Amino acid sequence: MDAQEILRMVDVIHRDKNIPKETVFSAIESALLLAARKSFGDDADIHIRVDRQTGRISGTHNGQPFDPDDFCLRIGAHAAKQVILQKIREAERDVLFEEYQSRLNQLVTGTVHRIEGGNVIVSLPSNVEAVLPRSEQIRGETYHPGDRVRAVIYDVRKEGSRVKVFLSRTRRQLVERLFEQEIPEVADGIIEIKRIEREAGSRTKVAVASTDPRIDSVGACVGVRGTRIKNITDELGGERIEIVRWSDDPQELIANALAPAKVEEVILCEMLGRAIALVREDQRSLAIGRNGQNVRLASKLAGWDIEIMTREELDNRLDAAISAFCSLPGVTDELAERLVAEGYFTYDDISVMEPSDLAALSGLSEEEVEKIIAEAERRAAAGISPSASSAETRSKTGEVEESEATSGTPEDGENPEEAPPGESDTYHTTQHVGESIAATEGE
Repeated sequence: MDAQEILRMVDVIHRDKNIPKETVFSAIESALLLAARKSFGDDADIHIRVDRQTGRISGTHNGQPFDPDDFCLRIGAHAAKQVILQKIREAERDVLFEEYQSRLNQLVTGTVHRIEGGNVIVSLPSNVEAVLPRSEQIRGETYHPGDRVRAVIYDVRKEGSRVKVFLSRTRRQLVERLFEQEIPEVADGIIEIKRIEREAGSRTKVAVASTDPRIDSVGACVGVRGTRIKNITDELGGERIEIVRWSDDPQELIANALAPAKVEEVILCEMLGRAIALVREDQRSLAIGRNGQNVRLASKLAGWDIEIMTREELDNRLDAAISAFCSLPGVTDELAERLVAEGYFTYDDISVMEPSDLAALSGLSEEEVEKIIAEAERRAAAGISPSASSAETRSKTGEVEESEATSGTPEDGENPEEAPPGESDTYHTTQHVGESIAATEGE
């Protein structure tokens, strides 16, 4: 094998395939070593080297020099060629793998090649075939061979001698890349994307902040007459994009995230990670959104579990919770008010409370705290809510039997609205429980 020919071959492969020269030299050495072992045996001590500067081949067998060039011409020339080709294909695959691995979560543009079982096969540069799985496609979009596709890379794998790239159009990184492409201030870092929450094909909320006080982050993203945001919406098949002004103040951020609804007040319940957003009645459905989508995305964006209420609903829940918690063993009016102030509104809330937190809040002993939590857990399992009447609570916790045993039932012919003399309070309580049971059975 001519030394100059080797150097030329290495240079051509390096330039055409973008494979490092060292990788090509190593492939030639491996091929020649394979050919030599076919004659001397696998246990022989053989060393072969190609000079990187001159292309000259040298080798030793058990410490004695021999001419690998002549040897390769006589024995295993075809095998040596196959090894070189295989090594080059592997090196080419590794180069492509590294190239696309470095582009994870980046935007690429390709052409639809074919459709296979709902998966879209996309042709990318460097003769790479990518897969856009059905699960990563925006609902309602259709694809045909020859269509242009823009998506982000979310995975790259080696499969045999080829590289397989996986694309997505549903992930939030696609929205982020499109913002960088369509909005220069985002690409330049003047406007920072703080967080993105998305339900692909339907609605996305993007929280942004400006590092320059002279630039309005929301206005810059929307553009003149909404031109910038419209380009992004069009690329996503009409998906609704909402720009939210970021704030480090959770209350302000939550109010912003619930737009277009107008929020009157936000109350934070930090122990539970819950936030109560107070709105007017005419803003309630807007704040919740269709199928709860608006409040769901806002909760994810702000990092708080948001509940939408009117002020009247909040007052009713506060009163009901305080009244219900006072019926728990060992819970005073003061403790009930403290629990409600921290955002605990249901028995289920208290049942998952850490005993140490309840002890710190109440000053009660460990045994008393465990009794309160155990009773709350029992009531929660029975489906009792603080908004239920006290009679319903007794019915479901087994107290109704004791009440009935004490009062008895009216004899036939008695006026059901009148209690026996001296037993008025007991009788009406029993009657109320009976009505509650009947209502429950009727349901």
